[in-house]
Amino acid sequence: MVCAFKGWNDAGEAATAALAFLIDSFDATEVGRIDPEEFYDFTAVRPTVRLSEGRTRVIEWPENSIHAAQVTGAEHDLLLVQGTEPSLRWGQFTGMVVDAARELDAHMVITLGALLADVPHSRPVPITGIASNGELVEKLGYERSTYEGPTGIVGVLHHACARAGVSSVSLWASVPHYVAAAPNPKAALALIRSFEGVAGVAVEALDLEESAEDYERQVSAAVASDPEVKSFVERLEQTIDEIQPEVTPDQIPSADAIARDFQRFLRQRGPNDPR
Repeated sequence: MVCAFKGWNDAGEAATAALAFLIDSFDATEVGRIDPEEFYDFTAVRPTVRLSEGRTRVIEWPENSIHAAQVTGAEHDLLLVQGTEPSLRWGQFTGMVVDAARELDAHMVITLGALLADVPHSRPVPITGIASNGELVEKLGYERSTYEGPTGIVGVLHHACARAGVSSVSLWASVPHYVAAAPNPKAALALIRSFEGVAGVAVEALDLEESAEDYERQVSAAVASDPEVKSFVERLEQTIDEIQPEVTPDQIPSADAIARDFQRFLRQRGPNDPR
């Protein structure tokens, strides 16, 4: 089960963009919804009005939907929970998500999040991974979080999974705070690539790769036109380059690992896939 929510956990709309891309990529089918009535203060998270066929007014409420996708050639299928951070009753809300994971036999819950940070747009997107138990920490190379402070629905859901004995991993992308553009395709792509490693699912993301390249070019052009912002970004780049750890030989994937990943990708594509 993969979850992402609009709101506090979704800087640059990177997390929800990544989840929407997964839904589209695997042609997922909606299998359930959570009724919004109990979980939102509609004066804070307001419904919207749109015109259908240019005439009929339609109210669209904050929505939390569950999609299912079969992944050919992969070890597991996917459940994709797409929604908006609720205003009320977080314990009840996360309990419903955990219950759905159990009822639908999900062996792991992966949450996606994004946060604003002092990172330059021109460098690889930093991804932080948090695992719910020691076995996952060792397997994935993540660490238990030492963060103390305010949290969002993603953090509460991750905690609820741990308390319920459901394995969970929380992936967070760092998004440049000086870029207002949303969604951020570069951060969304980084989340998807990290998700691939955790879930063992290959994702064809050529369109998102192209969008990420366009995003970086456009932001670089905008930064170059403002001397103050350019100077600020150059300082961020220098800081990142100084603290970026060097890649040691033991951190480079082995030939066997690369071959396994490639074989998995070919299995998912199938023999008749024209791509």
